[in-house]
Amino acid sequence: MSTLAGKRILVTGAGSGIGRATARLCASRGAKLVLVGRQAATLVDTLPDARHVVCDQTDDAAVAALAAGCLPLDGLVLNAGQFEPGTLVDGDPMALTRMLDANVRGPWLVCRHLAPRLRDGGSVVLVGSNLGIRAIAGAAAYSVAKAALHHLARVLAVEWAPRRIRCNAIAPGPVDTPMLRGRLAADDDLDARFGGVNPLRRVGRDAEVAALAAYLLADESGWTTGTVIPCDGGATAAF
Repeated sequence: MSTLAGKRILVTGAGSGIGRATARLCASRGAKLVLVGRQAATLVDTLPDARHVVCDQTDDAAVAALAAGCLPLDGLVLNAGQFEPGTLVDGDPMALTRMLDANVRGPWLVCRHLAPRLRDGGSVVLVGSNLGIRAIAGAAAYSVAKAALHHLARVLAVEWAPRRIRCNAIAPGPVDTPMLRGRLAADDDLDARFGGVNPLRRVGRDAEVAALAAYLLADESGWTTGTVIPCDGGATAAF
């Protein structure tokens, strides 16, 4: 088990799903957490004893204020993002703008403003999607945005290498989270609906993605940087 004892880690989108699971796992391994999200109540519910910051990551001034109030950090997990369905032709013409804003510009701003707060030798984890690797119909803007986020991880890995700051992206498939369940009827079976796209025939669990994030934050992964790691039950391999 990778230890995070004594590390200070900031997690965006920490109020639910993968962000919440990652924050709780990191805390259980000894890290001190800064939780960022849009609603204070959900952040408190994630970890009552952590520091909670309500912030819209797409608001440049708000992110600058967040950075100004931060102590030195050892790691970032940039999990906040949004999904919007639609094809290129039939989808909303503004979908690409919204998806790039939520899934690329937001993490870009957080990384830009928090770079001076990151200690040398730190680690950054961007939560992307396997739809940024494999293409399906009906998620055009989201897929393009997540592919851009994956490349941001590679760019930062190169730019921040002189400071020994590592940057990697995780590319989950469908994960049992409130965001996914919110798109379905209450009685829908997630494994039946989405499991067929991967060899393991089930959706992921937020704890499984959190475990990979925690590994990438820990010193044991110190030679891993610039990667995009699928966490999708083998869907990318079988595509």
